[in-house]
Amino acid sequence: MHLYVLLPILAVMLLLQWRKVGMLVWLFVYWIGIFVILKYGFTTPVPQSVISLYMGIITFALIIYISWDKKRFRAVVDPLVAFMTRRRYTVPLVLVVVLIPSLVATSVYLSRTAPVQAPFFARTVHPATPASISAFSTDYDLATLDNPLRPLESDDPQAFARHVANGRAVYYENCHYCHGDDMTGNGQFAHGLNPIPTNFADSGTIAMLQESYLFWRIAKGAPGLPEEGGPWESAMPVWENFLTEEEIWEVVLFLYDFTDQRPRAREEVH
Repeated sequence: MHLYVLLPILAVMLLLQWRKVGMLVWLFVYWIGIFVILKYGFTTPVPQSVISLYMGIITFALIIYISWDKKRFRAVVDPLVAFMTRRRYTVPLVLVVVLIPSLVATSVYLSRTAPVQAPFFARTVHPATPASISAFSTDYDLATLDNPLRPLESDDPQAFARHVANGRAVYYENCHYCHGDDMTGNGQFAHGLNPIPTNFADSGTIAMLQESYLFWRIAKGAPGLPEEGGPWESAMPVWENFLTEEEIWEVVLFLYDFTDQRPRAREEVH
């Protein structure tokens, strides 16, 4: 999380606590603060669909909170009624009545007329891997890294099947929300991302890659993309913070097993 986003919000809340502002101001600050944190506070961008979902829940929760107690309810409603009925607020009220639809109209206009612009540099769908990465407190040479579970496919098929099954469980617990039930990139959050997730079922995607590549992309997530992999607003988390090394390799096994594809073989260097 970005502290430069979180700390100013906390400072504003402490100031309001010191000034003992009314309930209406607190509701406004809470709503705006949570929105700003979701929108700008995380290193990995949160999909817009998720932000809309969470803000709907927050709005509903705040409405319940103020309506549950008569005193809180009056503390919110009375200032609004006064603003809309007292003559001394006529000018600010007119400004608000004009400003709100104007902002909505401006937002709609800008979204409809935004020009389509090419990236300021060419984006590579499969950016080149770095020479090495550090994950799970270990340095990995991606040029020589192999999936340690892959030999079980021939040496111990039963153990291999168990790892594939574990990978399936991890995938459907964590990954299908974006990558989809069928791995075609059509998960429920997919269209809140830019670009949408890759279609793994396409023979031009993971079949073109070595397993070490997938390990890198899963472990390091969007923050681990090199410059030629952008610009995009990928919400891919740094999964090494949530999964074990073995779980990531198991997911890699499951990706290939489910799509009935084989990883790219390592070229021999003579």
